[in-house]
Amino acid sequence: MAQTFEDFKLNRQILNAIDDAGYTQPTPIQEKAIGPILSGQDIMGVAQTGTGKTAAYVLPMLMKLKYAQGVDPRALILAPTRELAMQIEENIKIFAKYTDLRTVVLYGGLGPKTQIAELEKGCDIIVASPGRFLDLYLAGNINTKYLQFLVMDEADKMMDMGFIGSIHRILEVVPRKRQNLLFSATMGDLVHKIAGDFLKFPTVIEVAPQATPAQTVTQILYNVPNLKTKLNLLQHLLKNDEEFHRLIIFCKTKNVADNIFSYCERRYGTSSVRVIHANKGQNTRINSINAFKEGEVRILVATDVAARGLDVTNVSHVINFDVPIVIEDYVHRIGRTGRAYNTGTAITFCNPAETYFIKKIEKLIRQDIPIEEIPEGVFIEETPYNERQEIAKEIDIQKRKENPEFKGAFHDKKASNTKDTKKTKPGKQAKESKESFKERTAAAKKALSKGSFQGNKRGKR
Repeated sequence: MAQTFEDFKLNRQILNAIDDAGYTQPTPIQEKAIGPILSGQDIMGVAQTGTGKTAAYVLPMLMKLKYAQGVDPRALILAPTRELAMQIEENIKIFAKYTDLRTVVLYGGLGPKTQIAELEKGCDIIVASPGRFLDLYLAGNINTKYLQFLVMDEADKMMDMGFIGSIHRILEVVPRKRQNLLFSATMGDLVHKIAGDFLKFPTVIEVAPQATPAQTVTQILYNVPNLKTKLNLLQHLLKNDEEFHRLIIFCKTKNVADNIFSYCERRYGTSSVRVIHANKGQNTRINSINAFKEGEVRILVATDVAARGLDVTNVSHVINFDVPIVIEDYVHRIGRTGRAYNTGTAITFCNPAETYFIKKIEKLIRQDIPIEEIPEGVFIEETPYNERQEIAKEIDIQKRKENPEFKGAFHDKKASNTKDTKKTKPGKQAKESKESFKERTAAAKKALSKGSFQGNKRGKR
């Protein structure tokens, strides 16, 4: 195994760039992947996020491309989100700084004119989201004839986001003779399917069992009864600004993210917090991420759109305000901390309806998440009626998933209330009650009439 980057026989331009970036020792995925990629093998790499897999394929690719050539791309890197695409481009620029290799990044959310102009100048490497790449290819702006490399980064996320159709179309328009590289943190059924279509006799590189969180991340779980108590716990933790000096708060919806942002903004000021999600404009998202990276912002509130591709080496904490419903996203969320050999802490708030997903996450990562008691200074609120109802509905839905014959707690209550009257239909029971009332009334009248007649008879005597 390589002890230094010198052992890979990379050229001096790339080694100088690696030195400038401050990297001294290859990570395990880099040790295992760089050699086979340099020798031309197809690779299927499984590694936790934050372990340096981008450099694992970028460094040998730069070595093989060597220098700028022609105007058409020779390498295509596909990424699921614009954030990851920009992060990959940034890595390429770091390692290619002493070469003349040209990179263009393509993603949606912006008009294509600027990107088309960049393509017309000529490029060697394209980093793209599948949708925007196909749009520009079909419009005649990209020539794929000279592609030598096709890389699929975060393949599992691309499958989750429904890109499988776009990827199959891309595979139809790229040269058959090419080197293929697939990297992912988890390997679900769809990833295995696309790998079968995409890779030819690949070398499988697995530096840790798939979906294993990095060992540098300490995980903590708090069982929290409701939303207000989650907010109280969040406020309590953020009081320790020395320890929680740079953190990402993950939420499962845009609405919750906006609410948490407003909550933090009121308490810690506009300059301390930013929010990113799919409804935010591209420039807003880029500016927020850059401000967070540069240390200008302490708190970044985000949906899972930022779980991939956000590479900030000194994030002290990740807080899962909501437990992710797509359980694989848990691994990617907590991978935003503990990167590049740094340590970090991932804290998860779990209400009773989210326990179901925690159990699935623990099964996925093959370890239990340590539970801690809610700190004494945190006020535990009473769960409001509406929230109790929502939690109960969620739990019923989860039980139905596990057992299709389960009818739900409400159904059980209804059944118990009607148990005694099961044999008699409500209409029939009402009819019988009416008839018995008539019979009793008639009998009473008869008795009364009989009593009066006997009284009159006695009076005559």
